[in-house]
Amino acid sequence: MNEQSVLHDLVSRNEAEILQRWIERQLGASNFRSDRTSKAEVSDQSRRFLSLFRQSVSSGTADLHSPAWANTRQMLEELSVSRAQHGFGPSETALFVFSLKETLFEGLQDQLPKDPKAARQVILDTNQLLDRLGLFTTEVYQRGREQLIIRQQQELMELSTPVVTLWEGVLALPVIGTLDSARTQVVMENLLQRIVETGAAIAIIDITGVPTVDTLTAQHLLKTVAAARLMGADCIISGIRPQIAQTIVHLGVDLGTVMTKATLADAFTIALRRLGLGVTKVGAPKKRPEPEPQSTTRDRIED
Repeated sequence: MNEQSVLHDLVSRNEAEILQRWIERQLGASNFRSDRTSKAEVSDQSRRFLSLFRQSVSSGTADLHSPAWANTRQMLEELSVSRAQHGFGPSETALFVFSLKETLFEGLQDQLPKDPKAARQVILDTNQLLDRLGLFTTEVYQRGREQLIIRQQQELMELSTPVVTLWEGVLALPVIGTLDSARTQVVMENLLQRIVETGAAIAIIDITGVPTVDTLTAQHLLKTVAAARLMGADCIISGIRPQIAQTIVHLGVDLGTVMTKATLADAFTIALRRLGLGVTKVGAPKKRPEPEPQSTTRDRIED
């Protein structure tokens, strides 16, 4: 019997017992996350994987990239990505495979060939096979975490760059945080899309929430302004604080013909004026009538 057949024979003869010990080992581990998965879910995942593992081992090949291991790899990919999305750590995810290795080694004691050299080879091959499966699980988990982080960053950028309608024909884009190349692309796409949807003639880019403005940030702003102009909308940059003004002058950044204002309110006033609109005070607010003082018992007696 070769190494693969010994392992297949072990799992085939004792699948129920191995499954039970494997589940108990996972549930009893110190890093088991009972708050993120249930005993029923662990049992179902372990049962499915052990069945697929037995079928792959029966092929006689230990090459994980071969077609015989396709279903096993797919199941591990789904499990690793799911655990990455649900907040599991890498060691907690790898526990799924490495706890099976310990369980299989316990069962191999009675299945090993009598020849010490052959027995040592079976243990070595089984150990390498489970290590490769564990490494594969960790790699897939890492890719899943990176994809999750990238998606969250994109969602945060979209949420932190909303385009709001201040008035008919006037849009406002409040920018909060650092403005880098990736975020500039999101800002530009959101602004241009809203200009197309609303037909706005003026867009106010408010940078009150931008902590610092350097040469690169100024260039990003100018690119956004240029793109908006190509769509037929003029831009006003508001939120120019004294510190930012000094920085722009010190860096020698030329904002060209772009109008800038200190506050969003000032920029909005200019935008309304360009549209031939204005804000006027209708009148003084009416005062509420003061309530009449209530008479006391003493006043009523004196009356």
